[in-house]
Amino acid sequence: MIYTTLVAIRHVRATIASWRSRRTDWYLIVQEYPADALIQWLVDMLRMPTAQTLRDVADAASFGIGAAVSGGTLRTDPHYRDLLRKEFNVITTENALKMGPLRPEPGVYDFSDADAIVNFGTAYDMDIRGHTLVWHNQQPDWFRGWERTPDQVESFLREHVYTVAGRYRGRIDEWDVVNEAVLDDGSLRETVWYDAIGEEYLDAAFSWADEVSDADLYYNDYGAEEVNDKSDGIYRLIGRLLDRDVPVDGIGFQMHALHSTPDLASVAENVRRFQKLGLEVAFTEVDVAYQAAQKPDDHRAAQAEFYADLTALCVREGIDTMVTWGVRDTDSWVPGWFPDLTDDPLLFDGGSDPKPAYYAVYEALSGER
Repeated sequence: MIYTTLVAIRHVRATIASWRSRRTDWYLIVQEYPADALIQWLVDMLRMPTAQTLRDVADAASFGIGAAVSGGTLRTDPHYRDLLRKEFNVITTENALKMGPLRPEPGVYDFSDADAIVNFGTAYDMDIRGHTLVWHNQQPDWFRGWERTPDQVESFLREHVYTVAGRYRGRIDEWDVVNEAVLDDGSLRETVWYDAIGEEYLDAAFSWADEVSDADLYYNDYGAEEVNDKSDGIYRLIGRLLDRDVPVDGIGFQMHALHSTPDLASVAENVRRFQKLGLEVAFTEVDVAYQAAQKPDDHRAAQAEFYADLTALCVREGIDTMVTWGVRDTDSWVPGWFPDLTDDPLLFDGGSDPKPAYYAVYEALSGER
């Protein structure tokens, strides 16, 4: 009798939301209650609604919880697809809409990965973020801006924005129009776009995107989550753009919490000053990793605590979107770029199982923390 009850309770733990989210130890209940009481408890529990996913609690909280998506993995891995549709209500194109992957040769656009992601998001009623129209990295190998005149560079960029943003009008909800245009000291990065057009390349990119898209238009950057030289420079830049009536709707703080985690009090102060400009704010590329040689004793617990605190900050400060940069730890870019860091920066492990960070976000959104 006791053994049968244990098996049943373990099944309930995996399928009932209140049981799963609290992560109660079933063996303690068995020690405290006789079998007949446990059976009655089991019957009562089975009458409750089935388990809620992270997406369920995010939907209930009017919150966007998302992940960056690989088009190739989406098409070939059914477990990846299933996890995405069940657990997330926002998706971002990880690489599919970056200029280099999108334009393999002159005059050719390869929209296969991007279309797969957008079609998937549409089919499952997800908010879709396009990343990114203008960036200094991952440009086509064949594009040599230094061999072109300023007018030719401007014409090239205009055609690109018109073609890509225009294709997804009414389907992509937010665009990262310009990505990482500011250096750590707050000055503008010298890129092929800046060299040819000057600061006004940002004006042009946002204006062109606005002409052909009905999406909200974002500036996106890393290392500017706190009040610091870089975020000061971005704040001044966005202020100038708005003064020139450039259609900027929001700012994305990437929140790659790698090596160390930011001071969330400073993050909140920074968020509020950008909101006062009339901008939407989102955390767009979240992951959390530590120096492997100096990681906390229980780094997954520390990671979960940071995810919980960041989610609570979102709720408190009126931020309605948080996107992780990948779905599972094995999908993350971090191990390939930073071999000295812990290799598990996301909400799900490589086996698609939720980690403590998942439950921390779940509980922060459901009001259980």
